[in-house]
Amino acid sequence: MTQNPPNLRPDLAPKPLFDAPARPGQPRIGMVSLGCPKALVDSERILTRLRAEGYAISPDYQGADAVIVNTCGFLDSAKAESLEAIGEALAANGRVIVTGCLGAEPEYITGAHPSVLAVTGPHQYEQVLDAVHVAVPPAPDPFVDLLPATGVSLTPRHYSYLKISEGCNHKCRFCIIPDMRGRLVSRPAHAVLREAEKLVAAGVRELLVISQDTSAYGVDIKHAEKNGHRAHITDLARDLGSLGAWVRLHYVYPYPHVRDLIPLMAEGLVLPYLDIPFQHAHPETLRRMARPAAAAKTLDEIARWRADCPEITLRSTFIVGFPGETEEEFQTLLDWLNEAQLDRVGCFQYENVAGARSNALPDHVPDEVKQDRWDRFMAKAQAISEAKLAAKVGTRQQVIVDAVDSEGATCRTMADAPEIDGNLFIDEGHAALSPGDIVTVEVDEASEYDLWGRLV
Repeated sequence: MTQNPPNLRPDLAPKPLFDAPARPGQPRIGMVSLGCPKALVDSERILTRLRAEGYAISPDYQGADAVIVNTCGFLDSAKAESLEAIGEALAANGRVIVTGCLGAEPEYITGAHPSVLAVTGPHQYEQVLDAVHVAVPPAPDPFVDLLPATGVSLTPRHYSYLKISEGCNHKCRFCIIPDMRGRLVSRPAHAVLREAEKLVAAGVRELLVISQDTSAYGVDIKHAEKNGHRAHITDLARDLGSLGAWVRLHYVYPYPHVRDLIPLMAEGLVLPYLDIPFQHAHPETLRRMARPAAAAKTLDEIARWRADCPEITLRSTFIVGFPGETEEEFQTLLDWLNEAQLDRVGCFQYENVAGARSNALPDHVPDEVKQDRWDRFMAKAQAISEAKLAAKVGTRQQVIVDAVDSEGATCRTMADAPEIDGNLFIDEGHAALSPGDIVTVEVDEASEYDLWGRLV
């Protein structure tokens, strides 16, 4: 069992899990999925289509006839990681197809790795399939190659990401997601519900709702209603909450109508958990970021959410060292964090990203200052987290079991999303537990980010 480090990145997808071995002669495709959970959903869709066409999924480079690398291009560090992964796949396998966000810059990829077989952009599923067909012709066996209704999942069986829209209408100066993935495109509500119903029927106990901007869901289609379901985040959350699984909302932009979600959390229909990317607190910094400068009002909203749902968990991400950030502005952020008392916090040091408008802003912050501010910010966030978790000692918590081994069970409370938040560990009496079980524990120990407890 491992404990989460204090500098968790909130944008990393979990490591993919693979299923049955290939039959003799079956073409095999490997997959490396980088970036956020939204990219992981894209990888699942690609592999589901490939499995339906007769391909097996290889868990390693050597066993694959070709490898797909689903890249991230959000930060320059992520681009470097993607190029490194492509190079690793080329060295180990030699036949590589590149897709994903970095695929929107094909010359950038082929300039570093000219031997890749093909480059496609984000959510270009048909082009990826075409490239695979050329590199490794399919050889389907209709009597053997059967898929479950839920398709291929790259996460454990008991939880699944549920993507409700693609793209984003915001124009934050540090972000190039709209350039790579386009403007907001929402899925019809009845299609989302149908997918969720299939997942729950297949044993999924937790649905993690994701998009680029979850609270804007349905705006582009004017909150259209079809088959009795309206494309609005409040309606969708209520509908999902009726399925009997945990429902966790990610990437919720703090629009005023977010307050309408809080009663659903108080009622137990969706988890009392909001993942909201505040990014900063000083109005001038937010203005330079091209984000609404309403930090003071945000504190009022947080107080209102907590009044309506005292058990709510608030997670957020922030950027320190944004161009022009002064020590006074950073201190405002620290003071705001101290007042907001957020439960889960991630932080990035600002990086230039090719194509981002923030690159041209004046007064870039030196790297050593960014590092110092990051250290101070995380120290404050850690102290808040430690105090909040210490207050949970002696309480009873409902938890979901993620893994069980000889040492104990690794679980999560309702306040913890997989991979990005903390864990609750059960060290004794865990032998009968299985992944996906939801049980009640009494918390008897806490650290800065994790809890320990016993079954009750």
